[in-house]
Amino acid sequence: MCRNRAFANRDCRQRASMRPLSILLASPRGFCAGVARAIQTVEESLNQLDVPVFVRHQIVHNPSVVAGLAAKGAVFVEKLDEVPDGAPIVFSAHGVAKSVRSEAEGRRLPQIDATCPLVTKVHREVEHHAAAGRKVILIGHAGHPEVIGTMGQAPGSVILVQSPAEAAVMPIDESTSYGLVTQTTLSVMDAEEITAIFRGRISDLHEPSKSDICYATTNRQRAVAAIAPRCDAVIVIGGSNSSNSRRLVEIACDGGCRKAILIESVEGLDPLFLNGVATLGITSGASTPEVLVIELIQHLSDHFEVSVEEIAIATEEVRFRLPITANKSD
Repeated sequence: MCRNRAFANRDCRQRASMRPLSILLASPRGFCAGVARAIQTVEESLNQLDVPVFVRHQIVHNPSVVAGLAAKGAVFVEKLDEVPDGAPIVFSAHGVAKSVRSEAEGRRLPQIDATCPLVTKVHREVEHHAAAGRKVILIGHAGHPEVIGTMGQAPGSVILVQSPAEAAVMPIDESTSYGLVTQTTLSVMDAEEITAIFRGRISDLHEPSKSDICYATTNRQRAVAAIAPRCDAVIVIGGSNSSNSRRLVEIACDGGCRKAILIESVEGLDPLFLNGVATLGITSGASTPEVLVIELIQHLSDHFEVSVEEIAIATEEVRFRLPITANKSD
């Protein structure tokens, strides 16, 4: 409440002139269990080890997280030949090909595996299909680190399919059995559309007993889909290279809002985006710290008369243990 003072009265008048903005805040949003585990793995490794800790690739796809860990002493590299002999190497949450592990072993680099356990599940499925003599179909996006790592579990046995169009024309060997796996951060609807095509084309198709798309990806997609029809626009906060964040933008647009954008932080928000917006949806990708959402809402509160309603579609209680080499309790 404004106090009876001149400066307070000015503040009251200023706020009275602000345009109202209703914010619908999607929940769940932000960090998933795999991301939290990966970040904590790096932090614990830095705390326990008296040597520089190297991380292959961004530990998760968020520049704020990477910058924060780098400030604490983590050194991020893309190739193992950038790592000095004997230095510990952390593998990112996206997972790595078997050849990368072999290279690290050959150089006697201590390995700390921060691969998300749900990505590891897909790796085991690929190994199982390959061992059974099946061809493996991977639904995913070319060039994504998770896809590169998954294909590297059985080199030469994995066929990457990125779209329904590719699924419709992929040559099928009727004498061969096929295994099907998916990248964990795909759009649920897109993956199901492609899967349905293969079900109709392949008689001997082995699907995972439970969807490879992770629970957190599914929940965040459901949450943004729940708010999108009520919103004029949706802002997704996440890394520009974050697959799951980009899917949230697509789902928001498909869900009925007029426009949706992906920004890495409040600094990336163009004020013109909010023109004509009375109800704004906000969510964040699975690698995004909650502080970035808070900063965005605080920024909007400086320019609008903001009201916030959180729309929760699920409660997440999943937790993953840290790798033994980075767990003080082990």
